[in-house]
Amino acid sequence: MNAQEVLFAYVDAFVDELAASGVRNVCICPGSRSTPLALVLARRADLRVWMHVDERSAAFFALGMAKASREPVALVCTSGTAAANFLPAVVEAHLSRVPLVVLTADRPHELRDNGAPQAIDQIRLYGGYAKWFADMALPEATDGMLRYARTMAARAAATARDVPSGPVHLNFPFREPLVPIPPPADATGGAVRQPYMTVAAGPREATPALLDRLAATLAATPRGLIICGPQDDPALAPAVAALAARLGYPVLADPLSGVRCGEHVTSLVIDSYDAFLRDAEWVAGHAPDLVLRFGAMPTAKPFLQYLQRFPDCRQIVVDAAPGWNEPTGLAAEMIYADPAGLCNALVARDVAPVDADAGAAWRDAWCASNRHARAAIARKLDGAGDLFEGKVFAELADLLPAGATLYVGNSMPVRDLDTFFPAGERPIRFLANRGANGIDGVVSSALGASTDGGPLVLVIGDLSFYHDMNGLLAAKLHRLNATIVLLNNDGGGIFSFLPQATEADHFEQLFGTPTGLDFQPAVEMYGGRFVRPATWDAFRAAVRQGLGGDGLTVIEVRTDRAQNVAAHRAIWPAVSAAIRDGEG
Repeated sequence: MNAQEVLFAYVDAFVDELAASGVRNVCICPGSRSTPLALVLARRADLRVWMHVDERSAAFFALGMAKASREPVALVCTSGTAAANFLPAVVEAHLSRVPLVVLTADRPHELRDNGAPQAIDQIRLYGGYAKWFADMALPEATDGMLRYARTMAARAAATARDVPSGPVHLNFPFREPLVPIPPPADATGGAVRQPYMTVAAGPREATPALLDRLAATLAATPRGLIICGPQDDPALAPAVAALAARLGYPVLADPLSGVRCGEHVTSLVIDSYDAFLRDAEWVAGHAPDLVLRFGAMPTAKPFLQYLQRFPDCRQIVVDAAPGWNEPTGLAAEMIYADPAGLCNALVARDVAPVDADAGAAWRDAWCASNRHARAAIARKLDGAGDLFEGKVFAELADLLPAGATLYVGNSMPVRDLDTFFPAGERPIRFLANRGANGIDGVVSSALGASTDGGPLVLVIGDLSFYHDMNGLLAAKLHRLNATIVLLNNDGGGIFSFLPQATEADHFEQLFGTPTGLDFQPAVEMYGGRFVRPATWDAFRAAVRQGLGGDGLTVIEVRTDRAQNVAAHRAIWPAVSAAIRDGEG
């Protein structure tokens, strides 16, 4: 075999095993050194190739696709700073537990650290953010090296997928010539076969002794809460709803938990805690004795302040995988077990509170306050004639069909989602990049998620949208269907809610950061439809048209930052009055 045939045999063995291990999608960025990977991947009929010109956008697109599909997505780039541009998405994938298989091409060892062009140190480039790193051997076509290539592919896919999911990084040094040539008799390129190596991992199960002890603790504690923060296991929602019904515990459900909406929803799902936990008098009279938390910390700051108000409350955090998903420093116990399995096991033990009357009074107080708060919010929104950022989410709650995905940007959109999107039995999936909470790459992530099927709506602020306008190219090139609601308050709206807002002399320069951009030409450059509604009726019509149409629709909602703060702050006293007076 000549050098190009050896190159093909080695890379093809790796790619073949990657496909056999369940990888179905690969995002490729153009480059020369990555030619062997790109050409072999493109030959496969069982792999979908998504081309991206911008590496940062490509990485976030892969992140969104992997997040939506819950399966590993491969990501390919050439050597040099192209690989460095993957870093923000790799960080997010690590922190939000999203499986990515990052494949970076590199110069061979003799062209490293000696001034060769387009060469940087790519060894452990992503540091601790990669679950696993390997600097691959140079291509050979011996039986042993082909087995090595297959084993590394199987290990990469399995490690990315295994709980906690996350990114893995394989660095491929290639010598010239870079164009792989299959042998004349080659007939690969599409036949799905059994993998060369399989890696199996089952869920972590709580021991019977742990379950017995936990069941006894819960039964003896009528004033308990179940907290569901961001997580993405669809099995948790029905399991936690069943456990809540047995215990009579209210369930404070962050939208990103997957528990806020769906057929499992009952009156025990509390959806307006962000509003009524701002009331100091109510909080003082409702001290919990126990908190059972699943998922990451909820977004709402009032909830964190509520926990901090009662540091002696016993907090039990359940996590599916080793790690430390507990930033408060208040937890008394960490349980590493499959959350849905643990809930089901407790229900099977017929756990129930010993003091049923105390439990009922506690449950009813939370449910009544939630009902009154939600009614007060609805009344304030009904009176909001001008376009208001919070009301966008209440409108979407009525407009989104069953099975839709709502992707939200960070800063204010994810917080307004928590406050203004009510619980309901219609299944809606909520996604966001809450690992690192960054505003970069959100457009690309949402477009990646749109490939999973079903209507997708992204709600994003103008600065975050500007950060990732390059990502819009994916909608044009791959003919993706997505509706983007662009909340344009000409700057960093969240800073207007923070103490920095009092720095009048420098606020706009350092924090408000207005850009004055007109986004319509950019959207139209990428083949999108741009709408700027002036009324709520026009907004609803634009959303319906976007959901029912093809391609990209961007709906810009123009707001004023100062008015937005005032509109938010007018709601909290109305909520306090409603929960005290029992209105709604």
